[in-house]
Amino acid sequence: MLDFARIQKFLKPMSFMVVALALSACATSQDPATRTDGINDPYESQNRAVHRFNKGLDKNLVRPVSKGYAAVLPVEIRDRVNDFSENLSMPGVAVNSLLQGDLRGAGLATTRFLVNTTVGLAGFVDAASELNIPEHDTDFGETLAVWGVGEGAYIELPIFGPSTQRDAVGFVTDFFTNPLTFATIDTSPEQYVPPTARAGSWLNTRDKISGTIDSILYDSADSYAQSRSVYLQNRRFELDSSGGAEEDPYLDPYAE
Repeated sequence: MLDFARIQKFLKPMSFMVVALALSACATSQDPATRTDGINDPYESQNRAVHRFNKGLDKNLVRPVSKGYAAVLPVEIRDRVNDFSENLSMPGVAVNSLLQGDLRGAGLATTRFLVNTTVGLAGFVDAASELNIPEHDTDFGETLAVWGVGEGAYIELPIFGPSTQRDAVGFVTDFFTNPLTFATIDTSPEQYVPPTARAGSWLNTRDKISGTIDSILYDSADSYAQSRSVYLQNRRFELDSSGGAEEDPYLDPYAE
């Protein structure tokens, strides 16, 4: 059985290292020639090496485990785990909304968390949606965008996949800005609940969109370039829709 306490202790210093590397890279001025067609990827050779590792990990572990997870558990149970995992993220969403000056978003996240934690049986039932309380989601990567921090270079993270320097910092920061992170560290057996729920949610998502992921990773001529394009397109659209995207002087490669 996995010892999540040890995993957390291992991830903490690694997380700080990721942040330090991303921030130092953000501070390094990049040659404009490294940005072509709206993509800033000066570390492509290193990124491709990480991509090969991630692709092998998906092929040999994540993909088959996700299929087994879906085969063993009924969709109703898997969806309940997803709801529970999403509810655990709401305190962090509320914090980021406040940091963005979005009082309405902070209120929605807080309300959804309180309703789903109580009426929704600790979050296993999405009672908030049944009561027509709108969904709200954000992260520290978006917070940085609202604050005017640039996207930075594209990077692919081991295990976690496509990202940017800004989103890599946001990913790590979200772990520490979620109050529930500290509520479950070094306690037993509660320490196992959040990471187990997140793992189940990730496996369920991998299975649900397996067609898309398999097409990108295993059917495209260049899976690295394809995954990079899809990630940047979706992330930029997401931030632009929420008002968090910065003005980019480079051509958007996804515009029609």
